[in-house]
Amino acid sequence: MTPSPLLLDKVAIVTGAGRGIGREIAKLMAARGAKVVVNDVGGSESGEGADQTPAQQVVDEIRAARGVAVANYDSVADWDAAHRIVEQALDEFGQLDCVVNNAGILRDVIFHKMTEADWDAVIAVHLKGGFNVSRAAATHFRQRVGGAFVHMTSTSGLIGNFGQANYAAAKLGIVGLSKSIALDMARYEVRSNCIAPFAWSRLIATIPTTQDPAQQARVEKIKQMKPEHIAPLAVCLCSDAAKEVTGQVFAVRMNEIFLMTQPRPARSVHRAEGWTPETVAEHALPALRASFHPLDRSGDVFSWDPV
Repeated sequence: MTPSPLLLDKVAIVTGAGRGIGREIAKLMAARGAKVVVNDVGGSESGEGADQTPAQQVVDEIRAARGVAVANYDSVADWDAAHRIVEQALDEFGQLDCVVNNAGILRDVIFHKMTEADWDAVIAVHLKGGFNVSRAAATHFRQRVGGAFVHMTSTSGLIGNFGQANYAAAKLGIVGLSKSIALDMARYEVRSNCIAPFAWSRLIATIPTTQDPAQQARVEKIKQMKPEHIAPLAVCLCSDAAKEVTGQVFAVRMNEIFLMTQPRPARSVHRAEGWTPETVAEHALPALRASFHPLDRSGDVFSWDPV
């Protein structure tokens, strides 16, 4: 007997699903039985403009493969619009089972040249957008008792990268958001997890390579990692097969899946009489220095070729 598809009879929202990773997640969800709301505002890599074509094309592809999907063009950065995304899922399909917060933009610039607009735009889509859609879905998940969130984070936030203070802050903030959702909503059987994807997309294509051979080589390696490599984990985390998995941070790099660590105490020092600034300098910092994290980037930590 052929087993039932993992997401049979489930309803999913995938934001930023008109292209790249979101597109592949939406298509695989539909292939595994889910009814999918394909959300995409259709903006540029930096967030300007609106085009309904990408989301509708994904819906057309899903329907051509005998799947079920509808398009949504609302901006996750807007509170009311985010609620409309959830309302559309409920109106069209009568329920909602999982949300993949994938929508994002990039406005990369070295920190001392970053503008308030650069900061606000990226935070609004990634972090506020993730909150808006999750909060809209949370009321329904609580009432029905059950649901799953998958949020896209990044090693730019988990580890670090040049010229991405806005993006890194948003993506690390998403980890905190996900963990808080997992804690607050566990009593309602709601799960929340993060994925840090390594994949070539139109956003990654905006990274300047300059004439640095090392950076150019790194980008060429990233091109090998396709958006479709990310989709299987996202789909599984939204299924009942992962009903015991929550509060975790994963990374996917081509055919590798990583469970990422979360901050925990690494080392401690104690002084019975308490500390002064001088004893901190003389005692605490030298004692802790061996456990300091180096000022590394994602490429320094993931230093081997993707497999």
